[in-house]
Amino acid sequence: MDAISVPRIEAVTLDGGGRSVMLSGRWILAMLTPRMALLRQALAEQAALANVTWDCLDIEAMDSAGAILLWRAWQHKLPGMLRARPEHLHIFERIASAEHLPVAKEVSNSPHRMIVAIGGGALHFIRNLNDFVALIGRLSLDAAYLLRRPRDLPWREITANLYKSGVRAMPVTALVGFLIGIVLSYLSALQLKRFGADIFIVNILGLGIVRELGPVLVAVLVAGRSGSAMTAQLGVMRVTEEIDALATMGVSQSLRLIFPKVIALAVAMPLLVLWATAMALLGGMVSAQIQLDISYGFFYESLPRAVPVANLWIGLVKGFIFGIVVALVGCYFGLRVRPNTESLSSNTTASVVTAITAVILVDAIIAIATRGLGLP
Repeated sequence: MDAISVPRIEAVTLDGGGRSVMLSGRWILAMLTPRMALLRQALAEQAALANVTWDCLDIEAMDSAGAILLWRAWQHKLPGMLRARPEHLHIFERIASAEHLPVAKEVSNSPHRMIVAIGGGALHFIRNLNDFVALIGRLSLDAAYLLRRPRDLPWREITANLYKSGVRAMPVTALVGFLIGIVLSYLSALQLKRFGADIFIVNILGLGIVRELGPVLVAVLVAGRSGSAMTAQLGVMRVTEEIDALATMGVSQSLRLIFPKVIALAVAMPLLVLWATAMALLGGMVSAQIQLDISYGFFYESLPRAVPVANLWIGLVKGFIFGIVVALVGCYFGLRVRPNTESLSSNTTASVVTAITAVILVDAIIAIATRGLGLP
């Protein structure tokens, strides 16, 4: 490093009793960083003295880091006796003007602000609901068009999405379902043993898994796995302008991109529900045999009597509806992505959260509507 470029401080006592502090070198961040503490201490010592003249004419270069270092040593104001170049004085002026900018005050929590916030949230919800209904309308028109022209049905896209959303989701749903069955059976057995009601574990597992836990569990897994993948795929196509290219060529984005995903997930979800329910019952059966010494044959024979077949149909219908909901939400947020990566990540997160919330809400509505069905 050139010794001439190093920032230096030289102090000289004048004949009249005053003191002249001469600054030289390059007062830039690269030169200041290795000796920042020493320079700050030396400047503070000189600034504390009275009748000091600051001579900055020999400073070769100065950036905002060097100017701020001097500005803070001068107690946030220019000294009375200062010799500096015009371009350096301009830097100090900008720092002074920035410090005197008015600070935005926090708006008080007035009733009007609360009303505005509620109204803004309501309008935002209405706009999203309007766009979501418009998406459903486009898909309905596509379905009507395909009924008239079955040859245009996108079989290849449907089967590809069916494989990705259904077949490839089987391992994780089987594992989670089996473990949930074991945990639920184990916890139930601890309580049933106390009252001598061991055989009722079949009723608890059957109704809980077949009717409620199986469909909801699969829907949550699919929302986090396939729903987010749909949003990310459509979002990347939006970022790379592939969707705009399809529109330019006259290809319907709803028919080629959204409709196959909705149909595939609507078909795959009931099958995944049946698969996960069977694995969960198997896990519960294994745990019941270990904890309560209930044989596999007794469990298998008691299950149809404890759980009427109507519960299985309710679970499959839930899976069908959940599949449509998850696919619609995932595609909707994918189409909302703007051509930047931040929008892609935020909409993918919002897609998963909204899909899970919608699934739980729809499950509550179906549970209330079917509360009198399928009870033994």
